[in-house]
Amino acid sequence: MSQATFGDDDELFGEAANEMRADVESSLADAWAALPDADDIWEADADNVLGVLNGLNSALDAGDAEDHLHDAKKWFTMGQRADAFDDADDLEAEIEALEDAITDISEAGSQVSELASTIPALRGTLEGTGPSASEADETDDGDDADEADADAADEGESEDE
Repeated sequence: MSQATFGDDDELFGEAANEMRADVESSLADAWAALPDADDIWEADADNVLGVLNGLNSALDAGDAEDHLHDAKKWFTMGQRADAFDDADDLEAEIEALEDAITDISEAGSQVSELASTIPALRGTLEGTGPSASEADETDDGDDADEADADAADEGESEDE
């Protein structure tokens, strides 16, 4: 090979390295954009707790972020092995931060799913336990009668004095 060819190869390699870095950066940007919006997981519009949990569970979906992260990691790994990046620390740190965010979202989604499946059973348990409504009413009426008797006794003592 001639010296001119080596010069052209270096230039082509540099161009390819720049394109590879741009691909990684683009995939990372797309991944961040695909994550749920903070307001979507913070604000709720539902009539009950189960509705809130179901809405939150839907919002806690990393969606296409995982696919974009996969692409970024693929091209980043290729670039690292080819020693194509002059400085890849920033890309590596961003990939790790994105992985952490996706993991947090996934774990939160699992917890919300578990809670959403538990709440209806808990409600049923609480509705089906304890004294029945009619027994509770009788107990309340009895308490009222006891209070009235105590008030009458107090009034009687006051009149006697």
